[in-house]
Amino acid sequence: MELRQYRYFVAAAERLHFSQAADDVGISPPSMTKQIQEIERELGVRLFQRTKRKVFLTAAGDIFLQDARRVLGQVERAEDTARRTGRGEAGCIEVGYVASTAYLGLLQREAALYRKSYPGVDLRFHEVDMDRLPDMLDDGRIDIAFLRPPMTYPTGVASMTLLRDPFVVALPHGHRLAAHKRIKPALLEKEIFVLPEQVSGTLEVGRRGGYDPHLGPQPGRLTAVITHVSLGSGVAIVPGSLRHAVNIGRVVYRELTAPPILSEIAVAYRRNEWSPATRALIAQIRKSALP
Repeated sequence: MELRQYRYFVAAAERLHFSQAADDVGISPPSMTKQIQEIERELGVRLFQRTKRKVFLTAAGDIFLQDARRVLGQVERAEDTARRTGRGEAGCIEVGYVASTAYLGLLQREAALYRKSYPGVDLRFHEVDMDRLPDMLDDGRIDIAFLRPPMTYPTGVASMTLLRDPFVVALPHGHRLAAHKRIKPALLEKEIFVLPEQVSGTLEVGRRGGYDPHLGPQPGRLTAVITHVSLGSGVAIVPGSLRHAVNIGRVVYRELTAPPILSEIAVAYRRNEWSPATRALIAQIRKSALP
């Protein structure tokens, strides 16, 4: 059966008057009668009982009416969803992120703003190891990524910076340099460095201090890095915002001497994004991006 036949049948079943039903759907009464006969012939069952004065549904017709209404309702929902998705008002966005991008509330802020404007879009969040994010974005496993540059991106991926945050040094409680308000990179030459996922800050401290840093454990995520520092495994170069976001005992934070070494939080996205919903999120985030 074709979709129009479901509409003809429902109109006739609700009206129980073929002429009035024909007028509702915009066809002639003889065409309505012919359509109903074709439906009954196709199904092999009588749906209407006719007398000279009255038309009424058979038992089969009554059951078929319930299912036909469901079919039409589902079609209407599918059409509405397709239209809203085309306008960016529905759909799903897969968001990849590294945990540290949530510490300052940036991820939460952008999600809340987007949901306010596009409540019909489902945002799904996935914490992912940072070095996997660019390829996952490029091959479509995620649609947008919150991460910490510098990163190497595939040619189809671009990024914009949301925040710049000076690196600081995390020291175990009682460390010999804890009495310093600011620490020169050269004073850390003998230290073992616990490494986060983004090692650029550690390498820059070594470059400014004139030495190759002694690289220790690399637990990756910043909470694990600070835990290692608290256990005396070494020192760590971490974003300054971590001081207010991760509360682990027996760790002190000290600034590095100027000029500051900047950590960044950025959003990566596909250059040729086709999804209207994702394009709307990218446009929203761009309003908060730094030059």
